Amino acid sequence: VARMKAMPTDDDAFGPGLIRQDGRKIHPAYLFEVKKPEESRGAFDYYKLLGTTSAEDAFRPLSEGGCPLIRS
Repeated sequence: VARMKAMPTDDDAFGPGLIRQDGRKIHPAYLFEVKKPEESRGAFDYYKLLGTTSAEDAFRPLSEGGCPLIRS
């Protein structure tokens, strides 16, 4: 488990991230807008990225989680 938490993650659904001490997987959060048909340039071109929130800002801070396994 320690090795898993030390390694960065990268998956197709959520992208790059990591597993914190409390076991929560954190990753950037993305805001997309569905494109209008005339904006699409080809197959699978359906979304426009409007914004990205960093992993640290997208999830509750470790200090506020209340996990009993985490010592301050």
